[in-house]
Amino acid sequence: MPADDHATTRPADTLTSAVVRFAGDSGDGMQLAGTQFTDTSAILGNDVATLPDYPAEIRAPAGTVAGVSGFQINFAAQQIFTPGDQVNALVAMNPAAFKAHIDDVEPGGTVIVNDTEFSKTNLKKAGYPTPDGSKEPYNPLDDEAYNLKYKILRVPITKLNQEALKDSGMSPKDVNRCKNMYALGLVYWLYDRPLDTTIRHLTEVFAEKKGRPEVADANIAALKAGYFMGETAELFPVRYRVAPAPIQPGKYRKVTGNEALAMGLVTAAELAKKKLHYCTYPITPASDILHYLAPQKHFGVRTFQAEDEIAAVCAAIGVGFAGQLGVTGTSGPGLALKGEAIGLAVMTELPLVIIDVQRGGPSTGLPTKTEQSDLWQALLGRNGDCPTVVIAPQSPADCFRGAIEACRIALTRMVPVLLLTDGYIANGSEPWRVPKASELEPIEVRHTTANRDRDGAGDASHFLPYTRDANLTRPWAVPGNPGTEHRLGGLEKQNNTGSVSYDPANHQLMTRIRAEKVARVVDLVPDLDVHGDPDGGDLLVLGWGGPFGSIRTAVDQARAEGRSVSAAHLRYLNPMPKNLGDVLKRFDRVLIPELNNGQLRLLIRGRYLCDARGLNKIQGKPFLIEEIAQAIDLMLSGDWGDAEALYPQAGGVDVNAQALGV
Repeated sequence: MPADDHATTRPADTLTSAVVRFAGDSGDGMQLAGTQFTDTSAILGNDVATLPDYPAEIRAPAGTVAGVSGFQINFAAQQIFTPGDQVNALVAMNPAAFKAHIDDVEPGGTVIVNDTEFSKTNLKKAGYPTPDGSKEPYNPLDDEAYNLKYKILRVPITKLNQEALKDSGMSPKDVNRCKNMYALGLVYWLYDRPLDTTIRHLTEVFAEKKGRPEVADANIAALKAGYFMGETAELFPVRYRVAPAPIQPGKYRKVTGNEALAMGLVTAAELAKKKLHYCTYPITPASDILHYLAPQKHFGVRTFQAEDEIAAVCAAIGVGFAGQLGVTGTSGPGLALKGEAIGLAVMTELPLVIIDVQRGGPSTGLPTKTEQSDLWQALLGRNGDCPTVVIAPQSPADCFRGAIEACRIALTRMVPVLLLTDGYIANGSEPWRVPKASELEPIEVRHTTANRDRDGAGDASHFLPYTRDANLTRPWAVPGNPGTEHRLGGLEKQNNTGSVSYDPANHQLMTRIRAEKVARVVDLVPDLDVHGDPDGGDLLVLGWGGPFGSIRTAVDQARAEGRSVSAAHLRYLNPMPKNLGDVLKRFDRVLIPELNNGQLRLLIRGRYLCDARGLNKIQGKPFLIEEIAQAIDLMLSGDWGDAEALYPQAGGVDVNAQALGV
């Protein structure tokens, strides 16, 4: 119930799930409103999945479509894997937000518009034309077609918020900053959400931390005004209620992918009894990892903001040379800059974790949008034969486990590990069950003091840094220990001694050893699980990274219809699971959805001689469930190789023979 226990008599319809999107100018506070709605829903026990959508420009002109900021949340009484396809309720704070997002609303869906902002000036800023012979620009709210298709509710949010706060003593500018809370209160009423969580947040942030109780009071007043406006104005014939979801017992919290990565890195350092040094250069959408780690000094975490990407990765390599856990984070453009230094880590065989939060490319590309186009760069984007381990978490919460796995492999196998997430995973959020300390396996790290510590390999009187164990892992000697003096560098190393060598046979030997060393990490890679029919069937949908949720949901829908469709998801991309080839052979057809132009598809075709087809979307947006469901239909129809086999666009993607990689 709301904080003052106000009772409502309005009926409530029960839903299994709902998708709400807040949209407005980048200064309208839509991310805060969406985050608070998410936190409240998570506390109520709903399963949640979110999709923040930021403008690509730092400060696009106010009121333009380029400056629209959105936040979508799917909250449900059952397990969900995506932020949803179609929007059930849209809050549009200005004409640009309406224009940018109205097509994503389901027919019959609710659209709450801030009617105050639909002025002549703002309509023109949003790009709405002025019809010939008219002095007024086109206003979509007056268009009968929109009003027949959607439940459009014209609420003068800006004006009502100003009236609610007229006695607050705040400036008009500060009053207008509270209108996001007015809109949030209205949506809280519509979906029967309590106000307590947001009131507590506003009090803690503004009154206690920032010492501005008047700002907290104003925002709380706006929140309550919006809530009670929903109760008294009778705009909505019904309100909606989404019950808690059944979940595995345990302690939960909501996490974003970047937040889970940061916690996983700190945990890995504790498990390995190492100091975490995070060396980075700020880049969207990876910067939040630095923001989360910087305050963790009480865990021994050290953060270093370097002058550029090259300095950041070289510092992290130096941390590994000094015997601690060195991690660097970036996005696609920064990974390109780090390439030569990653090769140095491969040559010196030092532990290093590189996090790449992928975004739209090439070049600067789409800085705030999601993509999966760095797979080839992660696997092949360095000079020479230069292999690294590559891991890709499948969801925001999975980033915690992915970070620990990356650190474990890097520290115990003396090899660089690339961890690939993407903008959707990094900024999206979902519930995460907080593990107990007893559930986390320690990371056993061993530093050598002399070669005799490695079963007597080599001459104990002369340290040999490139002797190896059964996994081809070389000893990790920390500088300063007598008897382990050695040289490292980027020039080719002689086997065992580590001396500089230009011998052709030695170069081929060392190149093959470095490749085989990565290949033997497969012993740590679990077999690939098949969701559906492990013994085979008509179609396998194979994915990696962020599309996990859309693939899983689309496959579950197909299976509910009695279709022979299964799913498998690759978390390890180099080396791949031992049983992948056998899994692929069990299915008549293989579909690979990717947010790129077919990078995994090429690898699968080349390595396993599998005639896989790809569903490729490169729009800066994650897959809709509908898009993958339609691709499944096409694959099963037998028309997957027919260039004329078209069906209607799903979310702007032509799912046809060309899109399927024919």
